[in-house]
Amino acid sequence: MRKSLAGVAGLVVSICLNTAMVWGRSQTQSSTTKKPSSTTHRATTHKPAVHRSLLDPSTLNQKAPDTFKARFTTTKGDFVVEVTRAWAPLGADRFYNLVKNGFFTDVEFFRMVPPFVVQFGISGNPKIAAAWTHANIPDDPVTQSNKQGYLTFATAGPNTRTTQVFINLGENAQLDGQGFAPFGRVIEGMDVIGKFDSEYGDQPTGAQGQIEAQGNAFLKASFPNLDSIKTAAIVPVAAVKKPVISTTKKPGTTTTKKPAAPKAPSSTQ
Repeated sequence: MRKSLAGVAGLVVSICLNTAMVWGRSQTQSSTTKKPSSTTHRATTHKPAVHRSLLDPSTLNQKAPDTFKARFTTTKGDFVVEVTRAWAPLGADRFYNLVKNGFFTDVEFFRMVPPFVVQFGISGNPKIAAAWTHANIPDDPVTQSNKQGYLTFATAGPNTRTTQVFINLGENAQLDGQGFAPFGRVIEGMDVIGKFDSEYGDQPTGAQGQIEAQGNAFLKASFPNLDSIKTAAIVPVAAVKKPVISTTKKPGTTTTKKPAAPKAPSSTQ
C-alpha cells in the first residue's frame, strides 16, 4: 500500500504535480499523475542488528508529553520541531515513540518537492519497515492548518497513518479538508530543510515498494544524492535549579537563611 494525497481541483498546472499527492501507501494509479507503485514484498537481507522494540510496534505506545521538542541532525544540519499533543493526540504519541526509540536514525528524505512538501519515514532497514507496514493508527481531527513548517503524517486513506511524515514547505491549506492533521511545527532550521537535495523530485516516491523491501541500499544506489537523518532525539526538558541554602554567622549565633520563594513563571501571548 502507498500513502497518498488526492489531487486538488483548480490548482494551476505549474504546481499540479507538487500538490497532487502526499504519498504514503495508496491504492490506485492515475493516468495523469504518477502515483507510487508499491508491493507488500519485503527483503530482510542486510542492515545491522535492530532494536527489539522497533520490531514490535505494539510495545511503543507511550503517551507523549503535552508538548515536547525533537532535534533532527541531518546531512545538511540540524532542525528542531515542537509538538503540541492537543493538536493531534494520536499522531503526537506515535511520533514521540518513533523519535524516542530511534526509528528515524539513517532515514532518508526520499521526497523533496519544493514548494510543496519534504517527506520521510520509511525505515532504511527492511526488517523495521516490514514490522511497521500495518501498524496503523486512527485519524485525528484536523485542528490546525497545513502551514509552512508544520508536520503531518502521510496517509493512504482513512485511518492508515504509520510512520511516514511530511513537512509542509509552503502554505498547503488544501490538505486540511482531506484529513491531514498537523501535530507539530518546525521552530528552528527551516533554512536547513530548504537545502535538502531536490533533484529527484517525485521519482523515489514512485519506488516506495523497493525502498521498503531493500532499504537504504536501494536509495543510495538509485538516488545517491538524497539527504538523510543521522539521528533524531527528544530534547530533554531543562533541569530545574534547586534553591541554594546559605548560612551567615552573627556574633555569638549561627542562623540558616531560608531559600527565597521561587518566582512564578511569566508568559506572553
